[in-house]
Amino acid sequence: MVKTETLAIMKKVQSILVSQPKPTNENSPYFELAKRYQLQVDFRPFIQIEPVTLKEFRKQKINILDFTAVIFTSRNAVDHFFRLCKESKIEVPADMKYFCISEQTANYLQKYIVVRKRKIFTGLRTATDLIEIIKKHANEKYIFPCSDIRKNDIPDFLKEESFHYKEAVIYRTVACDLSDLSNVNYDMIAFFSPSGINSLFVNFPDFEQKETRIAAFGSSTAKAVKDSGLELDVQAPLPNAPSMTGAIELYIKQANGIEM
Repeated sequence: MVKTETLAIMKKVQSILVSQPKPTNENSPYFELAKRYQLQVDFRPFIQIEPVTLKEFRKQKINILDFTAVIFTSRNAVDHFFRLCKESKIEVPADMKYFCISEQTANYLQKYIVVRKRKIFTGLRTATDLIEIIKKHANEKYIFPCSDIRKNDIPDFLKEESFHYKEAVIYRTVACDLSDLSNVNYDMIAFFSPSGINSLFVNFPDFEQKETRIAAFGSSTAKAVKDSGLELDVQAPLPNAPSMTGAIELYIKQANGIEM
């Protein structure tokens, strides 16, 4: 969604700060976007992951071997789940079932298990997709490894439908130190999670948007932008632009007066 303002007063975009690590793939669409429109595109993660220690995990009084299925919604969850298993000297049973939010997450399991020998159920991409699969396996005992900050979709569903489940906080999402950006201004900042918005205000409590355009990926991120009193300029995904770069490009074509 591009903010409804007249093209006459839309200020050109010449610099963008992407609140994620710099892509390692040289063919990243961000690099192509920068080249095509002669933009300065910088990358800086606004959040970082901190592991929950084994001692902290044990305080949650969770025995992984009490469960028959694991729900994974990110690669971070996969990494820290198996880290804690290793530190606890727990061998995950061969008949453990894995419910993954996407094929990408499911494929990532290869780092820790022999995928072809395990029962893995994969959603298309969203929590809603995965919930439809979980509904068909109501008799499982689910463990949901997650961050201290997570979406409510899956745990709310499991609770409402009285599934046997336990939520396990195995890592934390915390704000990065962005103090070196205090005197740096960008025409646009791209956010990908509510945690990124939180980090902005943790680092700069008196942040004023002024002429900075805000781009947000996902409905929860867009809501966090608005709830923080910021004006949302670009929201992705769009029907004709499913990626953040695609949505930003549509905005730039308008703001920079480029023929569509």
